[in-house]
Amino acid sequence: MVPEQSLSNFESALSKMSTITGKTNLVGLLGQPVNHSLSPIMHNAAYEEMGLDWCYVAMPCESKNLTKVTKALRYLDCKGLNITIPHKQEVLKACNKLTEIANDIQAVNTLIPEKNNQWIGANTDVEGFLTPLKDHNLGNKSVVVIGCGGSARAVVMGLSRLNIKKVTIIGRNESSLDIFVKNMSNLLSNKKILIEGINNKKLNILPYIQEADLIINTTPIGMNSRNAKQDNVPLGYEIWDCLSNKTILYDLIYTPRPTNWLILGQQKNCITIDGLDMLVEQGAIAIRLWSGFNNVPVKTMKSSAEKHLMV
Repeated sequence: MVPEQSLSNFESALSKMSTITGKTNLVGLLGQPVNHSLSPIMHNAAYEEMGLDWCYVAMPCESKNLTKVTKALRYLDCKGLNITIPHKQEVLKACNKLTEIANDIQAVNTLIPEKNNQWIGANTDVEGFLTPLKDHNLGNKSVVVIGCGGSARAVVMGLSRLNIKKVTIIGRNESSLDIFVKNMSNLLSNKKILIEGINNKKLNILPYIQEADLIINTTPIGMNSRNAKQDNVPLGYEIWDCLSNKTILYDLIYTPRPTNWLILGQQKNCITIDGLDMLVEQGAIAIRLWSGFNNVPVKTMKSSAEKHLMV
């Protein structure tokens, strides 16, 4: 027999759900994995408050199928797509046009419908990334960025707006790292910023960690993990023994909240930032691009995501 309280909760949830009809429009997320994503929670909460008859769905997609899937969804009149790991650079091939910033950093996290069943590629990660840093003075500071993928491109572009003194990129693949550093150095209009790449398999990265004012993890290491293992913390556990409380740790991951890496930072009395504010803000910008409406309920998006994380 189902408890009365459970029935009450179920009925309450049903009453809050928007009804999907034959007129409901599809929007969604493509990536692998996507089962951890909070985007459906916060997007659908926003659409309900805005009165948009849209439904946002997270759709797992392998890299080999990305072009076919994006093309099919456009033919189905999908109203917009977000793109996440590991497709932010690969999806460039599916775009007919790119916004200026997406073209600059060669990474796309948002697809906007274009005429003739085409997609416009945009990037909202840069603005989303900067939101949690607006109250921190990072002028003339040293920053370490872990990873050199699509998210790292948006991060370095954002950092260039903050008058950072030096950005050190730490990566494992020397070839990818060299290409990343060269591309970003050529791209940035602020030539006063020193960008260097460090291969953590070959060089001692300890001095860079010690001198950093801000360290950003752009990799998926630690996502959905509570196991205390070396491979669940960027660069392994031991390296973080040298952290001082002056360092800000910013993890683009938001599940679990906090990640094991941020827990280490909290134990060292560091300021820690997770990826939830970035997720919410970049999602709100995407909604503005898809819908044409500027009044997006950002607070509702964040509170709905936070409530889901507490369940």
